[in-house]
Amino acid sequence: MNLKSLKEQIIEKTIFLCGVTSVLFVVLIFIFLAKEGFALFKTVHPADFLTGRRWYPISDPPQFGILPLILGSLYVTFGATLISVPIGVASAVYISEIASSRVREVLKSGIELLAAIPSVVLGFIGITTLVPFMRNALNLPTGLTAFSGSLMLAFMAMPTIVSIAEDAITAVPKKYKEAALALGATHWQAIWRVVLRAASSGIVAAIMLGIGRVIGETMAVMMVTGNASRMPTSLFLPVRTLTATVAAEMGETVQGSAHYHALFAIGIVLFVITFIINLIADWAVHRKSK
Repeated sequence: MNLKSLKEQIIEKTIFLCGVTSVLFVVLIFIFLAKEGFALFKTVHPADFLTGRRWYPISDPPQFGILPLILGSLYVTFGATLISVPIGVASAVYISEIASSRVREVLKSGIELLAAIPSVVLGFIGITTLVPFMRNALNLPTGLTAFSGSLMLAFMAMPTIVSIAEDAITAVPKKYKEAALALGATHWQAIWRVVLRAASSGIVAAIMLGIGRVIGETMAVMMVTGNASRMPTSLFLPVRTLTATVAAEMGETVQGSAHYHALFAIGIVLFVITFIINLIADWAVHRKSK
């Protein structure tokens, strides 16, 4: 066996080991969450936990209903997705297909810088500028609403969507677009009917990663949504998300208490939601590739 073959085998084994280790870490995380979270269901029925409308963990008796928290997360995620996906994909198309090379480099650098801003800094900016603006502009009792959280999280998700979608569009072979133009298509028709369709799997992956960033965000959403654990009926009312609940209350619980186990059960719910999002993304990417 020569040295080159030995190096290739070492690299292959290392990559395989890294992949197995990643899967093992995910399994261990789920086992840990299950060990701590399933203990709650000895005293609280899973259906009551998932569909209960009251989250009062320190009342007597405590009530552990997370339906308001689930709906709060969905409201914020849905609003952020509606805002970030069209703007993010349109920005990616402009950067990759329309902007000049100089403008493209400036915009790409700016987007990468936006992605590097810590979420707590964005949350602080949101609570000092966005929240008062929303309260005054919409004449609301408070600017700490699900809509404020959606705007802030859309701003945080867009760098991910723009960057990955732009890479996917740029990776489309130039001959596809040139062939469409040669057949008489306009520039916009070539982009819409050829380039975007060829890059659709990468764009779907970018969107799903952006949604994953939104649903897993904690600090920013905790600072601008009001943290009210009640049933949401509008985007313009305070809500509380699953992630914000864990972050706000984990430091105040007694280890081994029902409240402690309930927070880990919320972690299981988040784990399942993230797993479902990844499954949908994987299905969409493979369906588009076919």
